[in-house]
Amino acid sequence: KDLTEMIRSKSFGSVFIYMLLLFLAMLAIFDTQIFSIFRRKKEIGTLMALGLTRARVIKLFTLEGSLQAIFGAIIGAVYGIPVLSLFARKGWTLLEATDSYGFALGEKLYPVFTIGIIAGTAVLIFITTTIVSYLPTRKIAKLKPTEALRGRLM
Repeated sequence: KDLTEMIRSKSFGSVFIYMLLLFLAMLAIFDTQIFSIFRRKKEIGTLMALGLTRARVIKLFTLEGSLQAIFGAIIGAVYGIPVLSLFARKGWTLLEATDSYGFALGEKLYPVFTIGIIAGTAVLIFITTTIVSYLPTRKIAKLKPTEALRGRLM
């Protein structure tokens, strides 16, 4: 009971850290998309000069960001599943100093990973990545194909 109450009291802090890490990930994705658009402006201008509409170019770059999220999830699963399953089986060994916390803890903590937590996190990250990939591509709509082919900045 003491452990459950402690976990509930710490939930705000864990949500704050989760949101902070999610924000840092969004910033990295946003920066990557901006860099990609900046480096590929001649390609974008060529596509637009060949007849691709601005909306299709925006969809193309948004799709690229979404596919990077899917690829990242696959790579994360390759090393994450073995490590997390090891923790779920063997547990996390606590130090001797945890006896002085004032409530009873076992020698090990065993994490619980439900399908809801895993699927919810994957969907949240996919949606976030898609939105953050879309934001910098709005700048493409203002780009003139002739200026992009000349190499001018957006």
